[in-house]
Amino acid sequence: MRGTLREFRSFERPIQLLQINQAGINLGFFMLMPYLAQYLSAGAGLAAWTIGLVLGLRNLSQQGMFLIGGTLADRLGHKPVIMAGCALRTAGFALFGLTTSLPLLIVAAVVTGFAGALFNPAARAYLAGAAGERKVAAFAVFNVFYQAGILLGPVVGVVLLTTGFTAVCLSAAAIFAVLTVLQGLCLPARRAPAADRQPVLRDWRQAFGDRAFVSFAAAMIASCALSYQTYLALPLEVQRSGGGEAGVTAMYVISALLGIAGQVRLTAWCSKRWSRGQAISRGLALMGIAFLPLAATAGLRLPAGWAMLPVAGCTVLLTAGTLVAFPFEMATIADMAGDRLIGTYYGLYNLLSGLGIMVGNLLSGVLIDAARASRLDGLPWLLLAVAGLMSAGAVRRLDRRGRLSPAGEAAAIGPA
Repeated sequence: MRGTLREFRSFERPIQLLQINQAGINLGFFMLMPYLAQYLSAGAGLAAWTIGLVLGLRNLSQQGMFLIGGTLADRLGHKPVIMAGCALRTAGFALFGLTTSLPLLIVAAVVTGFAGALFNPAARAYLAGAAGERKVAAFAVFNVFYQAGILLGPVVGVVLLTTGFTAVCLSAAAIFAVLTVLQGLCLPARRAPAADRQPVLRDWRQAFGDRAFVSFAAAMIASCALSYQTYLALPLEVQRSGGGEAGVTAMYVISALLGIAGQVRLTAWCSKRWSRGQAISRGLALMGIAFLPLAATAGLRLPAGWAMLPVAGCTVLLTAGTLVAFPFEMATIADMAGDRLIGTYYGLYNLLSGLGIMVGNLLSGVLIDAARASRLDGLPWLLLAVAGLMSAGAVRRLDRRGRLSPAGEAAAIGPA
């Protein structure tokens, strides 16, 4: 941790603020969202299909609007879009706690999702632009704060639940209100260069027409689907193995602690040995390999305690692969975008990632049901492993052909 703090202090104040901001965003989000479905059922009395509607609209309004959010960041400047996103999430989370009306809950879901579509690409674009040649290091520390928020959020949320769900919602809203004010007072204004400003549709055509970038985004879609299995297939496997809610919580804690303790050191190690393309492809390969222990033990009847070991092994390897790839992935997107359209490129990348997650979840669910019906329990895990390895191969081919920019070694970061 001392290496992480030393790396954090080496950045200028705006970058530090954005990293702290991400911890606050995840803290507020994970205080509320893990318990929202239960509240909508027991507290608001909604039917299962309406709960699915509310949660689905929240996700759709975020994933579907990322390109809009990134474009606004390039046009209006990163700071006001980040602030607008935090302010909207303040309103959305407060509304969740103050109403049980379905129309207003839908408004809260859409506002909350659109808020994420605003501040997510804008914050990453600001961070990439401000970090310059130290993008990889900046995103490594960024991910540490990201994981810290995920670790603390559910713990704070479950404590506040003893005073009622409204207290959880208003506390989460208060965090986003503080972040809005903090960024308004302390974050310097920054926007993409205004030179050669083009119409929005022309910018979008440029991004969609960037064959190297779209090829990279397509190759990375599998990684998004794989990492999202920590919210779908792995919790289902924990429940099937008898781990219960405690087992699911332990899985998230293991993943978050690995990210907090190991991200900066691991990124420094990779930076000294590999190019960006090599780091990303090897991280993806590790994410694919992570599912092999589950594929190998799927047909075995293990005692309750032993049955959790393949899940724990998958969690560790999947997290490690993500830690290897993530900082280099974020830096590569920014460099491929150039100075003028970083927000737009992040927005398009997140939009394509969201589609990949949706398709990946659908296919995973279908495969899990089909495999259990046909007693081929290892098949979903094997196919997930193949998807990760194929994605790694695709990125490696792009790197060898010089399609990833810059082609040279990743920027070095200080020792952890």
